[in-house]
Amino acid sequence: MFKRIQSDIQCILDRDPAARTRWDVITSYPGFHAVVLHRFAHACWGMGLKWLARWVSNISRFLTGIEIHPAAVVGERVFFDHAMGVVVGETAEIGDGCTIYQGVTLGGTSLYKGAKRHPTLGKNVVVSAGAKVLGGFVVGDNAKIGSNAVVIKPVPAGATAVGIPARIIPSKDDTSADVTTQDPKFNAYGITNEDDPVSQALRGLVDGAASQDHQITLLWKAIEQLSAQNKADNCVPSDAHRQDCFEAEKLNELIGK
Repeated sequence: MFKRIQSDIQCILDRDPAARTRWDVITSYPGFHAVVLHRFAHACWGMGLKWLARWVSNISRFLTGIEIHPAAVVGERVFFDHAMGVVVGETAEIGDGCTIYQGVTLGGTSLYKGAKRHPTLGKNVVVSAGAKVLGGFVVGDNAKIGSNAVVIKPVPAGATAVGIPARIIPSKDDTSADVTTQDPKFNAYGITNEDDPVSQALRGLVDGAASQDHQITLLWKAIEQLSAQNKADNCVPSDAHRQDCFEAEKLNELIGK
């Protein structure tokens, strides 16, 4: 039990630069308080003390602003960062090493009692502020949910989900979407350099247009060379496109590259 509490404290020190000491975490972090109280409520629920479990859960919500149903499964080293307004449903499962920010809902879309109505988060998942994960599906290991995203379908391991409804950005080599080394790097709020599928699509269109513009320029130069050889310069239009004028780099900067 004490080793588990120590790991809960250490994960906060590792992921929050504002956390200075263990005593600071123990006395000042509602996310830590919510996890400790939930473990007690979950134990009561498992022993059949349903009313006591709900009462402890309600007290925890009053003290921390984080509502976790006592039947929900919360793994080790789970960090509720700020986390005011977080709601975790009855059949939700949160894997080891997950980070959940304020305003997150792990909710359900079904009214059938006893059914798997709430999502299952794999290991090291980051759910950013205001995100809603709704349904009894799985969010894979190392996945990231962007701020205010509404996720209503499974998210593969290592992928990033952003938007309403959420669009999925596939992972690189089945790992975290921003991995550049063997050790995954933790990104606060799930922010990566390639977390917007709309901007990625726009960049692809800009690069394609720039390539076509360059090919047209090469074609006009070839036509001019052939015309000069045949002494038929008058067949070349006066507005021939002889130089690249498509400002791809400038457009990419506007998109946010």
